[in-house]
Amino acid sequence: MLTKEELDRYNRQVILPSFGVEAQEKLKGASALVIGVGGLGSVSSLYLVASGIGRIGLVDNDTVSISNLQRQVLYREDELGISKVERAKETLGRLNSNVRIETYNSFLSVENAISIIKDYDIIIDGTDNFKARYLINDVCIGLGKPFVYASIGDYFGQVAVFNFDNNSSCYRDLFPNYDELHNRENKNKGVMGVLPSIAASLQVNEAIKIITSTGSPLINKLITFDILNNEFSTLDLKPTQKARQDSIDSFNALKS
Repeated sequence: MLTKEELDRYNRQVILPSFGVEAQEKLKGASALVIGVGGLGSVSSLYLVASGIGRIGLVDNDTVSISNLQRQVLYREDELGISKVERAKETLGRLNSNVRIETYNSFLSVENAISIIKDYDIIIDGTDNFKARYLINDVCIGLGKPFVYASIGDYFGQVAVFNFDNNSSCYRDLFPNYDELHNRENKNKGVMGVLPSIAASLQVNEAIKIITSTGSPLINKLITFDILNNEFSTLDLKPTQKARQDSIDSFNALKS
């Protein structure tokens, strides 16, 4: 049940066609895990908390640095050197005290991924490297969790929903060859300041649609965009049995 204060707070969502009180209550009863609270995660966590998600987890072991402030809008100059997850928890708690916020002051690893991810309904990618995304993907496959992916760099971004169900695409369908991907990883890591906000906003929109069963999530689809030239495209993804089996094999190896 939503309280009177919550009905007032979320009024602009509740009055939306095909949303209503029922969808808002689904958000209140749901949980999301944001892995990485940098450029992507600082925005996705803000909008998840503002939207009325019931519980959110934040995973990161980094501290705030001066170079973060160009795009990581959750942090301020007087917070340099402080743990990102602790700063994020304090700021997000002041945004919406109704949301339960849990922090994991560590990077996601093969040792902790299963124990952290298992307790959340939906997983939001805020990482910046391929190795972490393969790990997230494989654990989500093994645990049956939807994975909202995003990647950004320079002026370009992409967003997709992986592992919506057992018949949908996963990260390994998009990038089946880890070695090839690792060799062409962008070492420069330049990024236009507004780019993470665009990608993360799309991620939260997908998460809300999945949780509330509204709209058409990006299942078996990938949005790509170029903000320098204002070009957006939607590409079809084909799920393969090999990608899913490789993910399952990787997950089983993590458990052993």
